[in-house]
Amino acid sequence: MTSLLYPLLDPLPDPAEAPAAPSHWLLTPGPLTTTATVKRAMLHDWGSWDGDFRALTASIRHRLRDIAGVGEDYTVVPMQGSGTFAVESALTTLVPPDGGVLIPVNGAYGQRMVEICRRAGVRHAVLEIEETSALDPQAVAQRLADDPTLSHVALVQVETSTGILNPVDEVAQVTAAAGRRLIVDAMSAFGALWIDPAKAPYEALVFSTNKCLEGVPGMGFVLTRVSALEEARARGPGRSLSLDLVDQWAYMERTGQFRYTPATHVLAAFRQALDEFDAEGGRTARYARYRRNYDVLIAGMAWAGIKPLLPEALRSPIIVTFLAPVHPAYSFTAFYDAMKRRGFIIYPGKMTRVESFRLGCIGAIDVPVMEECTRACVAALKEIGVEVQD
Repeated sequence: MTSLLYPLLDPLPDPAEAPAAPSHWLLTPGPLTTTATVKRAMLHDWGSWDGDFRALTASIRHRLRDIAGVGEDYTVVPMQGSGTFAVESALTTLVPPDGGVLIPVNGAYGQRMVEICRRAGVRHAVLEIEETSALDPQAVAQRLADDPTLSHVALVQVETSTGILNPVDEVAQVTAAAGRRLIVDAMSAFGALWIDPAKAPYEALVFSTNKCLEGVPGMGFVLTRVSALEEARARGPGRSLSLDLVDQWAYMERTGQFRYTPATHVLAAFRQALDEFDAEGGRTARYARYRRNYDVLIAGMAWAGIKPLLPEALRSPIIVTFLAPVHPAYSFTAFYDAMKRRGFIIYPGKMTRVESFRLGCIGAIDVPVMEECTRACVAALKEIGVEVQD
């Protein structure tokens, strides 16, 4: 039956008939593949001021704090938008005007934090690292010793531009030893990779709905010390109106509501995603599934002669960057299209010096999907004229 209001549009599908499997598997660092039940949770409309929605928001905040393993000295502040919105909110709110932030950079998301600070007028220093190299915590310690005016360090936990896993624990320890504070972009890791707050003291973790917790895009979160927000409030208005973390927190604490229209459907889907996270067995079980996905991916691609960019010690089980075949017939666009025809959406590399592509291990996918992915890679490369082992 055609819609009476919009006769040119196809009718919406019956939610009871939602497919068990997606039309394409998203092997990306987010957005990623979600379950049919997470998708179905978005079919109900919510009033953002309604008591039921306020209760939903409060429960999500409490559950995220529990996942992080922190107490009531921390709070979770939801922020509308993608994860980058939440990163910008944390940097522009928590770093004081008379302080500054040291940003170690070995990928695109560290560079993004630098650009945020540059545009917002947040004083910052950059520690440049080769994009295929591990971060040396002692280099962080030395830069902090050289500049006592730096109040914070901001670090990306998993640089998904390459898949590199940065040593958060060690950086947190040298930062604390220097009397400074740590902000962690945990976007692509929260919910799977553990940061023990006792071993890695941090002021804030930033993450979003659409990564390892397997929700849909549209909301970010800043988990931060209440004392840091109180200090920021005492300094006066923040650098941004819509991204002012203190204003968002204070208004939510007072009313249970967002200051401005929230992504209601996204949060409803996220509650379902958290239910499924708990049912799977929480962080430990989710990490184990991603690790199995990663192991199958690495083994299958090695069999075809396709090598990862990074040595094993630097890789995370979140996303893997592979070196593109050195062959005149290879182009990422042709490879992407051939993979899409086989039901897989993949990512190009973000390397500046070598040709590469990326395959994600996260989302509502499991070992059979990863096995099929490796077979699809071989078939897709052969289709475009690249000789590979099968």
